[in-house]
Amino acid sequence: MDISKTRRYGLSILSGTLLGLSFPFTGGLTPVIFIALVPLLFLEHYIFVKKYRPIKVFIHSFITFSVYNIISTWWIWNASVGGALMAFFLNAFLMAVFFQFFVWTKRYIGQKEGYVGLVIYWIAFEFFHYHWELSYPWLNFGNVFSTLPEIVQWYSYLGVLGGTLWILFINMIAFKILANIYFKKETWRIQTPIVWIFSLFILVPSLLSVWSYSSFEDENNPLEVVVVQPNYEAYTEKFTVPVSKQINKIVALADEKVTAKTAFVLAPETAIRNYNFSSIDEDEFFYTGIYDNLIAATQNWGNAALYIGASTHRFFDTPYSSVSKLSRDGKWYESYNSSLVISENNNSGFVHKSALVLGVEKVPFARWFPFLEDLALSNGGTDGTLGVEKNGPKVITSKGITFAPVVCYESLYGDFIARQCRQGAEAIFIVTNDGWWKDTPGYKQHLAFAQLRAVENRRWVARSANTGSSAFISPRGEIVQKTDYNVEAALKQTIQLNSKLTFYATYGDWIGRSFGFVTMLMLVFTFVKYFRREKKF
Repeated sequence: MDISKTRRYGLSILSGTLLGLSFPFTGGLTPVIFIALVPLLFLEHYIFVKKYRPIKVFIHSFITFSVYNIISTWWIWNASVGGALMAFFLNAFLMAVFFQFFVWTKRYIGQKEGYVGLVIYWIAFEFFHYHWELSYPWLNFGNVFSTLPEIVQWYSYLGVLGGTLWILFINMIAFKILANIYFKKETWRIQTPIVWIFSLFILVPSLLSVWSYSSFEDENNPLEVVVVQPNYEAYTEKFTVPVSKQINKIVALADEKVTAKTAFVLAPETAIRNYNFSSIDEDEFFYTGIYDNLIAATQNWGNAALYIGASTHRFFDTPYSSVSKLSRDGKWYESYNSSLVISENNNSGFVHKSALVLGVEKVPFARWFPFLEDLALSNGGTDGTLGVEKNGPKVITSKGITFAPVVCYESLYGDFIARQCRQGAEAIFIVTNDGWWKDTPGYKQHLAFAQLRAVENRRWVARSANTGSSAFISPRGEIVQKTDYNVEAALKQTIQLNSKLTFYATYGDWIGRSFGFVTMLMLVFTFVKYFRREKKF
């Protein structure tokens, strides 16, 4: 039986639609993820059986992943039309490339090897997506469960990539049932054992996780924290309302909640800027009026220290790194998205954001192609690629407490925060500004991903957003308190500090590292088989 071209394209769109509908807040039909890839796998196998050219699979998979990207992250359009198009179609292209690796392995080595390769290639892709110039892990499959932490408590062992492994394996079982019926003409009754396997592989991990969720016991090491949401519109007010007024609002909101027991107050990303809205010189900041006002505020709070985001820069006599730029007066400088703790006689110094937003804070491949940086600046960019911490993730210790300082996009990177926990972080403090996407699924998804960081590391998360949702998240991934969008607010919560390391915090993305290595070997083997086959003809 033949499938018409129209129906083949329909299957591509169906698979992408199911993926999008399973994603948090763009459908939220989480269980759909377990069959979302089946139409694409079915289509690929049909093309394989018909011996059509492999490029046909690439075209169909590109359509699938384009639909997935658009449905799940359409809201990027509110921040940047060009950025949205790049995110949609470049990411879909990269997904289609790694799916094509599976197609080649299946064709040139064998079907069983191909399906094993699909799991290995895809997890390697998601792992690479954490670590390369085009890093964009927002749509990694394992993120789908961020709103259902009850069923993925085992992320404390395997992390998000473990969720992706689960999804791929179950999709292949579902595809096996369909392939047996359609291609082998077997009956439904014969599929009963496979249907049982399909069901058990969903239910057993879920039920064990629910048991772990319900039986989890938190540590008993209390710390009172206040988070502030000043609620400035990201595109206008944030850069027109005087900085002194913004700081005063942050302090006033905190004043409503701070008690004698409060240890930390959290204020949003880039809350500190210069009076003319430019970045602050790190070497001069501690002699400014802004710093004096903040110190006065912390003195009024008594024991509480302020953890706050800042837009900063530093000057150097020579280039400090590959992203250093030359100013008009002949000095080298770097700009940063930073954070720091402020309290009397206990300042942490600046910690620079290391996981940068592609296209906004980082121009990819600029170190090899410097003209890209110049092009970005000539097209309206202000600082081009920002500087980062030279030695990777850092922690902050203040008032005898060590925490993971996380700025915005860094909260997507599980292994990044796991490294901070290995350095002694007892809690995770996130500062962010989620107003760029307006009242869309974007800020909700961003908050949900923080729930997974809590589970992976069994740490409390305190989150301060300029607007969006400020929140407190328990080590089970449960949102204990959160603010609404577009409101001024402050929240207070007693969290529990924890210094114990989970398996995931100890070993990070060990699945990704392993599968990344195997991917290289499998690709070499696949291409060797391909060229040997070509020589025979």
